[in-house]
Amino acid sequence: MKAFAALYRELDATTSSLAKQAALQRYLQSAAPADAAWAVYFLAGGKPRQLVATKLLRGLAQQAAGLPEWLFDESYESVGDLAETIALLLPPPSGAHDLGLAVWIERHLLPLRKELPEALPDTLRAQWNLLAVDERLVYFKLITGGFRVGVSRLQVTQALAAVGGIDAKRVAQRLMGYTHISGQPSAGQYAALIAPESSGELNQQTSGQPYPFFLAHPFNQPLQQFDSLLGAPADWIIEWKWDGIRAQLVKRAGQVWLWSRGEELVTERFPELAKLGEALPDGTVLDGEIVVWRSDETLPGSAGRVQPFAELQKRLGRKTLGAKLLRDIPVVLLAYDLLEWQQRDLRALPQAERRALLDTLVTELQHPTLRPSPMLNGDDWQSLALQREAARAMGVEGMMLKQRQALYGVGRTKEAGLWWKWKIDPLSIDAVLIYAQRGHGRRASLYSDYTFAVWSEPEGQTDRKLVPFAKAYSGLTDAEMARVDAIIRKTTLESFGPVRSVKPTLVFELGFEGIARSPRHKSGIAVRFPRMLRWREDKPVAEADTLETLAALLPAKA
Repeated sequence: MKAFAALYRELDATTSSLAKQAALQRYLQSAAPADAAWAVYFLAGGKPRQLVATKLLRGLAQQAAGLPEWLFDESYESVGDLAETIALLLPPPSGAHDLGLAVWIERHLLPLRKELPEALPDTLRAQWNLLAVDERLVYFKLITGGFRVGVSRLQVTQALAAVGGIDAKRVAQRLMGYTHISGQPSAGQYAALIAPESSGELNQQTSGQPYPFFLAHPFNQPLQQFDSLLGAPADWIIEWKWDGIRAQLVKRAGQVWLWSRGEELVTERFPELAKLGEALPDGTVLDGEIVVWRSDETLPGSAGRVQPFAELQKRLGRKTLGAKLLRDIPVVLLAYDLLEWQQRDLRALPQAERRALLDTLVTELQHPTLRPSPMLNGDDWQSLALQREAARAMGVEGMMLKQRQALYGVGRTKEAGLWWKWKIDPLSIDAVLIYAQRGHGRRASLYSDYTFAVWSEPEGQTDRKLVPFAKAYSGLTDAEMARVDAIIRKTTLESFGPVRSVKPTLVFELGFEGIARSPRHKSGIAVRFPRMLRWREDKPVAEADTLETLAALLPAKA
């Protein structure tokens, strides 16, 4: 437990990916296998159900610290995190221990769920009295189900791969199912994660391992410079940049695997695409975009069209996939690359050759959930720019520009050839900051997470009020954030735990990639990837935008 708490502290104290990776590898190399098994479970996203009610923990901690309720609440507001607040307020431990993480989880924490209510307070007090402050922080985060630290599943995968001396993609495949909510990892399961690859795994013809994804670079140059920088449009394969889930569909040895770009197996989430995989010949790997595809009822005979990402989100949020959901939110794979064909790795072929083979496959297969990503044509970049203006109405993010001679590279590299993403400008609105919350990690002492609102009515209406519609925390410089933090502290109206409501004095231009109707939001509208584009110090609060202005940005059929 001590070593895991030290790892947590080390990961939380840095924003450096290299430092996080070094810390992960050091821990995994020295930890007992059973401890490492649980560490990987939590760090890779595993979250067991809450073990103890928050209300009980607050009451016991307040009592142990000898504080009145108002002072405990003030402390919580100041710290901004319940687990950290409790860990700091409790009196020093009266005992000590030398137990590892696995023992704490399996013999102490998990049994809390079955503990008799009348015995639970004494059990909790006995446990935390053995723990130092940094161990208590981890302890309380685990039993409240609120454990999180700034590492991604990919970083954990890379650390395991380094420790085991194996390919990170192989580790990603082995990790599937490891972090299930009811999982109880063991030393044997951890050993299997980092074991040398078996002969069966090493046989590419029977492996479900995908290829590393080739990623595009942003291209935001003025249109006048396209000819000098890119040459003629004829040198490029040009497609829409779809707003879906990037994926590879792998068919080998009679089995099907569907991998997201985040290196997660999502086969079970998309059974219709698994059926598509079954129809493919062995030794086939497709690269494309998972999107919701629905017929356009306004156009009889229409083959259909891509739906906004918000439609796909409705499906992603469901725990079960019933027949009605599959029927109401149908998906297809918009394929734009063929990476393997007839058990042959095609990545060293030019883009144009791979695309020709893909088009032949799609035509011959004629499967309802496989569609080719349409290629766009234009005599010059100006004509393509005019076509790009339709992107917003189509629910796409812009265009992809792929060199016809480009090979399929690994990651965001330019060595094998070039893929550019020519995105449209984000939608934007001027909104008012009305709530603020403390950040995490190095921003824990700053109010850096904001809730924004727009006016319900145009200026001059008597019943006008601010309606919240989005939260954002990125886009400001450190200096700007420090200034905003100071203003928030001076203009606070009320405090609700770690959140403050503030006097409306600050206007920001918010940018976002998508917008859709949403009955779950007070405004009736949800936006995708909101961030602060600039601080509108020149604009009075009364001149911020309205719900009507926001609604005008909705797609015509939303």
